[in-house]
Amino acid sequence: MGYFPSYGYIGIGIIALVEIALVLKLRPLTVWTTPLAWTGYILLVDALNHRRKGRSLILDRTGEFLLMLPLSVGFWEMFEGYNLFIKNWHYIGLPENMWVRYAGYAWSFATITPAVFETAELVAGWRPFRRPRGSVRVTRGLLWGFIVTGATFLVLPLVSPFRYARYMAALVWCGFAFLLDPINYLRGRESILRDWEEGRYGRFASLLLAGLIRGALWEFWNYWAATKWVYDVPILGNIKLFEMPVLGFLGFPPFAVELFTMYNSIRRFPIQTGE
Repeated sequence: MGYFPSYGYIGIGIIALVEIALVLKLRPLTVWTTPLAWTGYILLVDALNHRRKGRSLILDRTGEFLLMLPLSVGFWEMFEGYNLFIKNWHYIGLPENMWVRYAGYAWSFATITPAVFETAELVAGWRPFRRPRGSVRVTRGLLWGFIVTGATFLVLPLVSPFRYARYMAALVWCGFAFLLDPINYLRGRESILRDWEEGRYGRFASLLLAGLIRGALWEFWNYWAATKWVYDVPILGNIKLFEMPVLGFLGFPPFAVELFTMYNSIRRFPIQTGE
């Protein structure tokens, strides 16, 4: 057990300020809801992790945390690139000044990866995640099957006509995980497949739950913001929770796994599972 760092209280204050601004519709704060709310969230959850485990990303791996911010921007820009083909979301209420707009993009996108990983570490100690289970036999055939599947998933939205590509968002939210995790395994890096091979499923479960939590909060704060994204999902697009069609929430858990595989292909990030 550690102490609760003072920046955790700053995080609480930022989140409270965002909520007050949303209720009272205070501009320009509501224009910056997403980056402000997630900055506060990261500070709060990192402080909770330090309080619970005596260590945290910000205090104990500061250099890695700072590197994670620009990498997070780069990762999300890849998904923005795919959105040019699948056209499943767009932004409204953006600042007119180009420099201010792109500063907002960068700040918002920089919070995505650390928020997911901080949440995964927070939930990693849950007892159900630590129960021993049977292992998975990882063969060359399985590895190459995953790699081919992932590559196919990622190529199809790029080469298909738009009338088909717009239905392929699920392939994008799974493709990088299928492609990169077996490559990480073959390179001797941390891998979900290696965890399964050793009978450890805590990290995978933590990431899935973190993705779902992150997605629910993401959509919650987005719904009332002045600057926000809206969806053009073609399947059951009118059945929504906040701005997100309900089927879209199924994409958040695998998205968290994708971020882990993408980040781990560049840097090692040992999410603690309590195992």
